[in-house]
Amino acid sequence: MSTATLTRPDRARVTSWLQNYGVYLAVVVLLLFNVAFTQNFLSAANFRTQLVQAAPVCIVALGMALVIGTEGIDLSVGSVMSVAAALVPLYLGAGPLMVILVALIAGLVSGLFSGFLVAQLGIQPIIATLALLVGGRGLALVIAHGQLVQLHNPDFLALGTGDVLGVPIMVLVAAVLSVLAGLLVRRTTFGRHLVAVGGNRPAATLAGLPVKRVLIGVYAMSGALAAIAGVLSTARLGASDPNDLGLLMELSAITAVVVGGTPLTGGRVRVLGTVFGALLMQLVHATLIKHNLPDSAAQMVQAAIIVAAVYVARERSTR
Repeated sequence: MSTATLTRPDRARVTSWLQNYGVYLAVVVLLLFNVAFTQNFLSAANFRTQLVQAAPVCIVALGMALVIGTEGIDLSVGSVMSVAAALVPLYLGAGPLMVILVALIAGLVSGLFSGFLVAQLGIQPIIATLALLVGGRGLALVIAHGQLVQLHNPDFLALGTGDVLGVPIMVLVAAVLSVLAGLLVRRTTFGRHLVAVGGNRPAATLAGLPVKRVLIGVYAMSGALAAIAGVLSTARLGASDPNDLGLLMELSAITAVVVGGTPLTGGRVRVLGTVFGALLMQLVHATLIKHNLPDSAAQMVQAAIIVAAVYVARERSTR
């Protein structure tokens, strides 16, 4: 039976179910497809590769989910990753911890600036973060003089290639950050304020909630998470490449968030759905590549997934 012949309550239940659980079903279907038709898909090496490649998207998407939960958007995440990558060679001599600290500070400053533009000056999030998307990438190229720098510090490279008890460090970091994000949204006052601000900002303001602090906070966290993803990605590549690192990451992160069930209209944050959304994006890309389809096909599929997810969210909100 097509959705056109369903009654209004039935259509509402279908769209609600799809938004809540569609991403999990899609991941299961893709896994089953690859098990049946993709050679060596079940190998431990392949699973490790898929999880490691999905980890940076997951980390960035967590921050994006918090921002979208307030009815905002952060287009600067890819550029923040690029700035973090450009800073790595400058501070690597002081050790990996210094690199992480400097990158975190850079990400926080970027996020605080975006939050200030949105919360204090009332600039639309898409405009505020678009400015940083362009300016941040330019800053990264200036810092690195437009050059790719090979890295040879084994302690730093271990962040991208090492593991703890057989679990890749990048995956472990993504998992820990996912748990923390879930606790933040569900178990803290800040998380409740975040959802309230996204659900109805005027009402939240009238209720005396710290709307501006919440907005600045979510953009700061998004910037910090993007910086972490930039450092880890640089360690995995073994090179600082501000020219290409983080390109189109904002698209991947937004897709993961929306597919995971967080509506662009705000008022809701689904952390687990976001994690599975990141896994879905990686599986889609890997599946197409393994079946000899180009990257452009993956981008087209990604665009179609975004449209479908937004349509489902819109149908749910109107019903």
